[in-house]
Amino acid sequence: MSTAPKSEIFELAALTEYQTGAVVSRQITKAENGNVTLFAFAEGQELSEHTTPFDALVHVLDGEVEIRISGKPFLLKEGEGIIMPANQPHAVMAIKRFKMVLTMIKA
Repeated sequence: MSTAPKSEIFELAALTEYQTGAVVSRQITKAENGNVTLFAFAEGQELSEHTTPFDALVHVLDGEVEIRISGKPFLLKEGEGIIMPANQPHAVMAIKRFKMVLTMIKA
């Protein structure tokens, strides 16, 4: 998986395409202390509940998603974001197909 071009302007949402019945991801940049990944979810696709040891910022670029954090549902649409706190269970469900940027800083 290649990262995004450096020192070039690019349209973030255009770096990955939707695929029927799938979740597609592309790493935008990666460093020892964190990474930024772009995801494209087909409608109805999900990531089951899990935890991570670091806070993660979700920014929705397109579509609509339900994110559950410690059992509480949050409905996000294009342009909205949320921080998923470290060590709290969270899950992601595409209400409509959607794209998001996930930023995780390991600090």
